[in-house]
Amino acid sequence: MKNSDSNRNTDSHKESQSNSTGNVKVDPQNFRSGFIAITGAPNAGKSTLLNRVIGEKISITSRKPQTTRDRILGILERPTSQMIFMDTPGIHKAGSLLNRKIVDQALTAIQDVDAVLLMVDASCRDMNSEQIIMEQLGKLDKPVVLALNKTDLVSPETLLPIIDVCSSQHPFKAIIPISAQKAVQIPQLLSEVEQCLPVGSRLFPENTLTDMSEKFIAGEMIREKIFRLTGMEIPYSSAVTVDSFKVEKKLIVIHASIHLDRDSQKGIVIGKGGQMLKRIGEQARKDIERMTGAKVLLKLFVKVTKNWSRNETNLKDFGY
Repeated sequence: MKNSDSNRNTDSHKESQSNSTGNVKVDPQNFRSGFIAITGAPNAGKSTLLNRVIGEKISITSRKPQTTRDRILGILERPTSQMIFMDTPGIHKAGSLLNRKIVDQALTAIQDVDAVLLMVDASCRDMNSEQIIMEQLGKLDKPVVLALNKTDLVSPETLLPIIDVCSSQHPFKAIIPISAQKAVQIPQLLSEVEQCLPVGSRLFPENTLTDMSEKFIAGEMIREKIFRLTGMEIPYSSAVTVDSFKVEKKLIVIHASIHLDRDSQKGIVIGKGGQMLKRIGEQARKDIERMTGAKVLLKLFVKVTKNWSRNETNLKDFGY
């Protein structure tokens, strides 16, 4: 999935690039590149920030916590750097086998990067999760930038105490109040993060947006609609597999399965007269069409894979 494949770049992507770089004269000897893990508690706005920075929807979002289950790579090309952002699942005290695997992915990610971008929800802090993250950051010898997100939802006076407390918890390279949703202070944040990267040449071909396939992102877009359209129980009991992804002339034909934990959940996802499944399919199809720039025929199937989220074999089969 690359910029050169289509004209799908958004205005926000262009704005973030122009605002953050200006008319900087590039010195090839000082070009920076590296990996940045976006970490934080569930629902801190990590995926929203990644999509804002890249200017393309590559990481799904919802108001429900723990929407992200995989490490999603997004690459921002600037005249002075190639910044490779890694959106990670929310770090929290995990109980179930699935959640433990998800958190392990996130903890591994922050160890394998050049810099860490910690996001904290300034409007609703998750102290328990933040404590886990701070303990892990204390074990690392790499630069960390703190982004206080959702500042559009709080008064300026409330930010100073948060900044003071966070400053005492870790020697951050910088603390930047932002709003990923409203695009507030994103250029300033990017400039601070860029300075944390080592000098070096590009690690990916120029204009690459992500290393994730369109097939993978299509499955994520289907899962996003399950999170957004169904109740609290279903999203965490569901998984999506894309069984086939075929390009037929100007039409992309996708067959995907929604796997559920229990028989009782099947009727909820299908809905009366199939209406819920139809809504999930229609909304996912529109997103996939925007991503691919092509017409999409999406066929969804609902299957019960009993207790899949507690079964090691099923988790591996579903990519966890």
